[in-house]
Amino acid sequence: MVKEWAKHFYKSKAWRQCRDAYFAFKHGLCERCSAPGKIVHHKIWLTPENINDPNISLNWEYLELLCQTCHNIEHHEKYSATRYDVMFDENGDLVKA
Repeated sequence: MVKEWAKHFYKSKAWRQCRDAYFAFKHGLCERCSAPGKIVHHKIWLTPENINDPNISLNWEYLELLCQTCHNIEHHEKYSATRYDVMFDENGDLVKA
């Protein structure tokens, strides 16, 4: 969900052009898992203080193309009840993934 203070930026022509060019440059693939990319993520999270600084908000050095799953992990993993380093084996025992 886009925060109210960020809506103007994400609707801007500058962001849309930057996002689309970055997406194409990365061939539409998630930079973490190579699945189809969906979201151009800011590695430095945007805040009301830095969103209007193009050296942060539009700088390709601070962007990353992610699929929905990797983006969710980035933003919500610390709140998740699911761990990604373990799984259940055929006996139902918890083992390292």
